[in-house]
Amino acid sequence: MSITDHLTVRDAVQSSPWADEPRPSTPAGWLERASDVAGILAADAVERDRAQAVPTVEVQLLKDAGLVTLLGPVEHGGAGQTWDLAYQVVREVASGDGSIGQLLAYHYLWAWAVRLVGTPEQIAAVEELYTTGNLFFGGAVNPRDNDLTIRDEGDEIVFTGRKSFSTGSKVSDLTVLEGVLEGTDKHIFAIVPSQQPGIVFHDDWDNLGQRLTESGGVTITDVRVPWSAAAGYVDKEQVELVYGTLNLPTIQLVFSNFYLGIARGGLKAGTAYTRSTTRPWPYGGDDKASASEEWYILEGYGRLQSQLWAAEALADDVGREISALLHAPREDLTPEARGKVAVRVAAVKQLATDIALEVGTKIYELTGARASSNKVGLDLYWRNARTHTLHDPVAYKRREVGEYALLGKIPEPSWYT
Repeated sequence: MSITDHLTVRDAVQSSPWADEPRPSTPAGWLERASDVAGILAADAVERDRAQAVPTVEVQLLKDAGLVTLLGPVEHGGAGQTWDLAYQVVREVASGDGSIGQLLAYHYLWAWAVRLVGTPEQIAAVEELYTTGNLFFGGAVNPRDNDLTIRDEGDEIVFTGRKSFSTGSKVSDLTVLEGVLEGTDKHIFAIVPSQQPGIVFHDDWDNLGQRLTESGGVTITDVRVPWSAAAGYVDKEQVELVYGTLNLPTIQLVFSNFYLGIARGGLKAGTAYTRSTTRPWPYGGDDKASASEEWYILEGYGRLQSQLWAAEALADDVGREISALLHAPREDLTPEARGKVAVRVAAVKQLATDIALEVGTKIYELTGARASSNKVGLDLYWRNARTHTLHDPVAYKRREVGEYALLGKIPEPSWYT
């Protein structure tokens, strides 16, 4: 029996189940640790979703488990693992709670953002800061919002404005800001402490699903950053690399993996309910003693499981491909290699979207009418999947794959490609 069996999130944080455990040293060990975290999250996921409290304790669980510094440098106390593992960890955690899987996923993205566009000096400083401090990232980055502007004031830049979404807001230690320099089309990223007078997070995240992601709006007022901390800028000019355009495929594959985690969690919840509670149908002319013998239930779960396994296998394959690019020398990446992996990510994104939504709907047919009771909570999986899969239209991902298949065309880098 695992040391984390039957623990709720609050119990786990209070008892520190890993305090006397050696930290994992292998990918398999880290996946086991993520599985433990998922089990804890799943124990009261429905109740926590209903309460919609700020997930301070959940983020502390991620920190205590060591997952926050999975990608952090070993020399600063991090695990020094690679992105292919991070994607699988996100999927595993999301199977226990889709909201917390998204928070961890976004943390990994923002922790890596400085590697994508920063200078070597900036990379070293940020990675030492967050890894040694076990700090958690949020991000006020939304390219469709043009309300955050940046003033150039000599040695400093000053961020002022508003963003509609800031995932991880109140539970973050550091926030990634993104805005446009006044009088130019230059986008600038900077990492700042989340708790400061110039950053006010709003209590306006009240959406259908992913309720614990703290993704509400934020107002930024005169947040000052030295030009030396403007990611990728030297003497006020941006140093651009093709590597920086990996940002979007990396993000899209992160989305795909927590969609798959949500699907995995929904399938697990559905099969558990069917085994324990669903009754066989007595009017089919071929009556069964239990629901687990019903042919349509077996066929339904068989189809969902097969589709999920196929999507996960492709996700793992593409995860290894993009991980190899992310961990290679930044100067080596070509536009062609970037474009090909972006197409593969687009393929995963559409499959992950489809199976997450189908699981969230189909499990009701396979569990029966009584499973629609609010106390059962199966609605959690569809709500979570439906909410985030609206982030950007999946039809564009299908088009990108179609253009590659038909015309050999790779997608041009954009804010969503």
